[in-house]
Amino acid sequence: MFNRRWGATVFAALAIQLANAQQHEIGLTLGALTGGDRRGPQGRISPGNGVAFQANYGYHLIEIGKAALFAEVHFLASPLRELASSNSLATRDFASLYVVPGLRVKFLQRSAWSPYVAVGGGYALYEQSLKRIDGSPNPAPRYIHRGVFGFGGGADFKLWRFIGGRLEVRDFYSGNPAFNIPVSGGQHNVVAGGGFTLNFGSSER
Repeated sequence: MFNRRWGATVFAALAIQLANAQQHEIGLTLGALTGGDRRGPQGRISPGNGVAFQANYGYHLIEIGKAALFAEVHFLASPLRELASSNSLATRDFASLYVVPGLRVKFLQRSAWSPYVAVGGGYALYEQSLKRIDGSPNPAPRYIHRGVFGFGGGADFKLWRFIGGRLEVRDFYSGNPAFNIPVSGGQHNVVAGGGFTLNFGSSER
């Protein structure tokens, strides 16, 4: 009987906390997407920089002390990243799309500045160019699907009422695009950017 009462008390406390802490958060950021040099038996590949358009939806699950837990879905689209390579048979360029659900822990939720860390895993889509670097038709598949693991951190800061600012760095580690030449390991895609957030709900009221 004691255990059941204790469990019911804990459940009720959590339910009340969740009800009072519900919050929807939308982040829109712009960043620069980069990746390191890659090497393989047929030559070196250097993915160039690209513009990263990002949208993030976060749902405030619970707040414990000065830390808040969010469930989030992160979207990133990069329309063009050119490749430089010592092998002219490589794919000329590619586009990227990542959809990454995950969790985010934000600290000092009610302060002017709130740092956070995030981690998740999801889906990566790469679209390869129709041409190789040498200008000939690219035999690589037009689209290729990969898994992706995302992690990173940043900080939110208050601007006005429900509008805030955001600065962050994330790394999306995935399987490789179809480079048309083999390389070892996976593809790191690091994005640093900033933008603004829109916050709706009762947790900050």
